[in-house]
Amino acid sequence: MDYRAEIIRLKEKLPVTVAGHFYQRDDVFELADITGDSLELARKCQADNNPWVVFCGVGFMGQSVKIIAPEKRVLMPKLAECSMARMIDASYFDESVEYMVKHGIKKEDILPITYINSDALIKAKVGEMGGIVCTSSNAYKIIEKGLESGKKILFVPDRCLGQNFANTMGLKSCVIGEGECDPKEADIICFNGFCAVHQLFTVDDIKFYRQRYPNILVAVHPECDPSVVKEADFAGSTSQIIKYVNSLDENQKVVVGTEYNLVNRMREKNTYVLSATKPECPTMNETTVEDLYKVLKSIEDNQPINEIFVEEDVAKYAKLALDRMLEVK
Repeated sequence: MDYRAEIIRLKEKLPVTVAGHFYQRDDVFELADITGDSLELARKCQADNNPWVVFCGVGFMGQSVKIIAPEKRVLMPKLAECSMARMIDASYFDESVEYMVKHGIKKEDILPITYINSDALIKAKVGEMGGIVCTSSNAYKIIEKGLESGKKILFVPDRCLGQNFANTMGLKSCVIGEGECDPKEADIICFNGFCAVHQLFTVDDIKFYRQRYPNILVAVHPECDPSVVKEADFAGSTSQIIKYVNSLDENQKVVVGTEYNLVNRMREKNTYVLSATKPECPTMNETTVEDLYKVLKSIEDNQPINEIFVEEDVAKYAKLALDRMLEVK
C-alpha cells in the first residue's frame, strides 16, 4: 500500500489537522499540516479550526492540546511516552514540595513551574498551587514572571533546564538529591530529572569540534548539561536553534547539540551533529507513516483509535497552569 498517497487522500477528505513535532522522522514530519516545537504546536492547535487533531509526537503533547482545546478530538498515531515526563509522578512531586517544607519553606511560599514535558497530573498539581507551565522557548520569561511573586521556585522535572536558566539570570539553583540542596539558599530548586538524548552531548564533544574546526560555532539545547551550555556559543529551544543557524552565513560552520532529526533537516552545508553517536529520541521516532495512516483511517471508519482523554478534575487545574503560560507574551 502507498501509505503516503492514502494519508494525503484522507487529509483532503477529513476535517483533521496533522501536527508534527520537530523531532519526528522526516517521512512523518513532511506529512504534517503544522510543525513546530511544543509551544508553537500548543498555540497552533488551539487556534486551528478543524475538530480533529492527529498529533505526531509524545503523550504529554497530545494531552496539552486536549487540555487547552477540550472541544477537539485528539488522536496520536503512537502513544509514545517521553522518558523525562515519566521521571516524575504525583508522589515524587509531593515529596519535592515536602522536602522544601522540611527545610523551612512554607508551602504557600512555593511557586512550582513545570516544563511542558510532564504528565497532565503534574501540570494539574502545579496549577492547583498557583504554578505555571513553561517550554524551553519561554522558560526565561516564565521564571522571570514567577520571581515577581517573591516565592521560591520549584522547577520540575528537568534539572538542566532549571539550572541553565538560573545561570543565565544570575540566580542560585540546587538539585534535590544531588549534593547539598538548601532551598533557603537557592532561588530555583530543581527536581532531578533530565532528557536522556541531550545528556549525550559533552564538553569533550565541543572540544573535539573546536580543535577540528577552529572557527566553528556551537549551538545547543538548554536540556543539555550546564557544563555543555556554558561552553556553547548559543543555547535555545528547537525553534530558536533553527532561527540561529539560518541567520548564519552559509560558509560559517556550526555544530548543533540537539535531536538528530531536527539537525538533519537543517541546511546541508557546514552543519554538524555534536555527538559521536546518533542522538535520536527513541520515543519520538516510534511514530511511522503506517501509524499515521492507521489513525487517519480510523477516523474515516468512525472507529477512532489512540484517542487522548484527560480526567475532568485533572484537566481543570492543568488548564490553569497552561493558560498562565499562554498568557505570558
